[in-house]
Amino acid sequence: MSKTSPVIIVIEDDPPIRRFLRTGLSTQGFTVFESETGKQGIIEVEIRKPDLLILDLGLPDMDGVDVIKSVRTWSAIPIIILSARSSEQHKIDALDAGADDYLTKPFGFGELLARIRVALRHAIQPQEHIQAGVFITANLKVDLHKRVVSLDEQEIHLTPIQYRLLAVLVQHAGRVLTHQQILKEVWGPSYSENAHYLRIYMSQLRQKLEADPTQPKFLLTESGVGYRLKI
Repeated sequence: MSKTSPVIIVIEDDPPIRRFLRTGLSTQGFTVFESETGKQGIIEVEIRKPDLLILDLGLPDMDGVDVIKSVRTWSAIPIIILSARSSEQHKIDALDAGADDYLTKPFGFGELLARIRVALRHAIQPQEHIQAGVFITANLKVDLHKRVVSLDEQEIHLTPIQYRLLAVLVQHAGRVLTHQQILKEVWGPSYSENAHYLRIYMSQLRQKLEADPTQPKFLLTESGVGYRLKI
């Protein structure tokens, strides 16, 4: 695999969309392999060891969520869903199964490229964004070992729960986390349906970390689905 040419596998049963993706991504310097079925796509992922997977959910032989679950048993590669299924529950199901991002059809190629860049940055995040347990993005610094959060070199006091919430987002920076995923990691499995807890503490975090909490630049909302820490 070329280090200068990231490999992307596209699992999509619509030939025009596959052709569009192959052409567009190739012109952007990616090496693209395709599959029109889930089973063949899983084999391609095993053989090619790609840097990223673009996956449709409505495949002819199996549901895309099952493809995610299969790949996640042995690979942590970024998975971006590209699907006509637009309901919040479909997004939540795919993200809970292990997808990193979700884009609905019809989609803009520029936005897809941006999502790909974020996903690839997330994949190498331990090397680029967390050094010796310290996460840095823009003017925000989180020392995961010392449990110290700084903004513009000024330490910010967080409550234990506020810190746990931020730490979970840091550990998955760049990736969409569903409400249930965050609630389980921060509060525990018995709180997975208590989304109001999350809204309250996210609002508190934004008050402390964002220059304008109504227009956040770090703690982003994925409407109806969850949150993402921007990197």
